[in-house]
Amino acid sequence: MVASMEKKEKQEKDIRVLDTFIGFYCRSKHKSPKGVLCEECKGLLDYAKLKREKCPLDPKPTCKNCHVHCYGKLQRAKIREVMAYSGKHLMLRGRLDLLWHYFF
Repeated sequence: MVASMEKKEKQEKDIRVLDTFIGFYCRSKHKSPKGVLCEECKGLLDYAKLKREKCPLDPKPTCKNCHVHCYGKLQRAKIREVMAYSGKHLMLRGRLDLLWHYFF
């Protein structure tokens, strides 16, 4: 029971990080208002959430260190672009809490 709660909390944290990164990217690149994603970014976030929720690995490694690449080729390229752009910019803005996720 406790392990499943911890797994769920980790999953929710990962989804919040995805939401933060994709939201920042969308505001910066697509000029979307805060709290609103364009269709492309909304689709990417929905896809990423689904993949995270369905991940069979426990403990889940970071995607770049995973031996199972569950993202499609186009989605993988897009999420890499989003993570690289947002990670660098958010850290420069003082979001050091995201440092661990960005590098590991």
